Amino acid sequence: MPSPFSGMDPWLEGPGVFPDLHNTFITFLRGELNRSLPAPFYAAVATRVYMEESERRTEPDVDVLSPANGPPAASKPGGATVATHPRAEMFEIPAQPWPDEEITEAFIEIRATEGGERLVTSIEVLSPTNKTRGASGRGLYLAKQHEMKSAGVNLVEIDLLRTGTHATAAPVAETRRRVGPYDYHICITRADRGDAYFVVPIRLPQRLPTIDVPLTPEAGTVPADLQTVLNRSYDEALYSRRVHYDRPCNPPLSEEQRAWAEGVLRSKGVLK
Repeated sequence: MPSPFSGMDPWLEGPGVFPDLHNTFITFLRGELNRSLPAPFYAAVATRVYMEESERRTEPDVDVLSPANGPPAASKPGGATVATHPRAEMFEIPAQPWPDEEITEAFIEIRATEGGERLVTSIEVLSPTNKTRGASGRGLYLAKQHEMKSAGVNLVEIDLLRTGTHATAAPVAETRRRVGPYDYHICITRADRGDAYFVVPIRLPQRLPTIDVPLTPEAGTVPADLQTVLNRSYDEALYSRRVHYDRPCNPPLSEEQRAWAEGVLRSKGVLK
C-alpha cells in the first residue's frame, strides 16, 4: 500500500519510524544510484559509530520518606502545646545514569575504482541527532562537512526533517533569504564549485525532486529520483502498518498544514 501523500509523508518523521526510514531510504537510494552510475563509479553504504548521551531516565532504588513518628510537640509553661518543626531528614542517593548509547548512522559513498577506490561523493540523510545542538552526532557531522570540502569531495545533504537546528552546509540565513520558506531541502556542495552551495527547497505538498548527484567534472552528474526511493521505502518497509494517521503528527503540523493533510487523508479514504 503506497503512502497517501504524493511527497514526503510527515508522519514518517516521528521518532518511532524515522530511524528505520533513514536506513531504508539510504539502502534504496544506493540501489537507485548504482542502476545509473557509469564505470568506474559505484555507490556503497558506509557507517559512522559514536556514543550519545542516553535520553532514558530511571527512578531511584531508594525512596526518601519522613519518619513515621516525629518528635513529640513541646509544651509551654502552663500546659500550652506548641508544635515544633524538625529539620527534614536527608538521604544521599548515588546517581545512577544510564550509560551512553552507541549510535550507528549510515550514509552513502560514491567511489571510483580507478585511483585506488577514490572517494568522489558523500550522500547524507540527516538524522535528528545531526540537528540537535550539543549532541555528539552533530559535532561529528559538522566536522565531516569541513573534511569533505577540504578533501575536494562532493557532499549531498538530504534533510527530510521539519524540526531541529539547521545543519546543512549552506548558511541558514542566506538560504532562507534566497529561497523563501521551505519544509525540507537538499544541499549540494560541489568539489569544483567551492564558492557556492546549491539548495533545492521542498514544501510539504510537493513531490520529492529528482536531483543531479555530482561525480567528477569529466563524468558530470547522475540523476537520483528521491520520490521513487521514498515510495519504495514506504512499500517495502510496510510503514502503512506502523503509521497511525488518526493520531496527531509528530512533530506537529501547522494549522494550515494539518487542514491540508487531513484533506489528503480523507480523499484517499484513510480518514473518514
